[in-house]
Amino acid sequence: MKINANLLSQLFTFEKTAHCTSFTQAANVLNVTTGAVSQQIRGLESTLGLLLFERHSRGISITDSGVILRDAVNSGIAIIESTLIELRRDSEQNSEIHLKLTPSFAYKWLVPRLESFYKQYPHITITTYAESGLVNYQEHNYDLAIDYQQTPFNNPNAQLLLAEQLLPVMSPNYLQQLQWPEQIAHISQEHWQHANLLHDAMVWPNADKTAEWQSWFVNNQLSMTQCSHYFFNRTDMSMAAAEAGVGIALARMALIIDELTSKRLVSPFTPISADAGYYLIEHKPSVATQCFKAWLLAQLQA
Repeated sequence: MKINANLLSQLFTFEKTAHCTSFTQAANVLNVTTGAVSQQIRGLESTLGLLLFERHSRGISITDSGVILRDAVNSGIAIIESTLIELRRDSEQNSEIHLKLTPSFAYKWLVPRLESFYKQYPHITITTYAESGLVNYQEHNYDLAIDYQQTPFNNPNAQLLLAEQLLPVMSPNYLQQLQWPEQIAHISQEHWQHANLLHDAMVWPNADKTAEWQSWFVNNQLSMTQCSHYFFNRTDMSMAAAEAGVGIALARMALIIDELTSKRLVSPFTPISADAGYYLIEHKPSVATQCFKAWLLAQLQA
């Protein structure tokens, strides 16, 4: 006999009914009507050509054939439940995610939040690789990568996590040294005559090392020819140099919330779109990576 969805439904109803003294009691357990239980049992009996329950005025009593079927169904359910437990344990226990990302995003954004992930998924281990300022997302020796790329980023395995904004930042002492007002309503070329610009020289592959600052100056119809320039291969290093009073860093907003809140870094400007963002690139999907993705999106939406 071929087992189909209807027969499975009938067997499920039968198994619950087999532990009850009436169809009404079974209906309460299953949260359906008494008529629905009776119809399912009659259908099963008709399919099997067997009487599974004796009906009488006091309720029902299971027949010998019913007992044999009940025990078989109970045994099958126990096997399925045990298998599901093992599958879930195998998918969670000792699961490991190999994650590549830029050092700046790892250090400034991910690492401070990882405790939350491990509390939610204690059986999943994340091994992070933050080897250089750029992520080679074309390599296949990882499960997931988080990379900073220009928008739109045409990769079928990539999902935009967070669109970034850029903000020129500096230490309070450096702002005082420049003698700029706290808020600049109109940006003039004179504001930048003695400014030191701190660059992330490795924004994305093949980018000019002044790419982000060039975009900011063009956006404000200015020239940066009078500025001095200092270069770093990581954006968090340029931010650290700004905090030390070396100059002005063009910071990514996702990485600088703490510094702005504590006023270790300040800015007289408002953020502008970076026309870039952080992308999640999935190479080896698994139960563990799905858990991490769900957690990651929840963190970004919080």
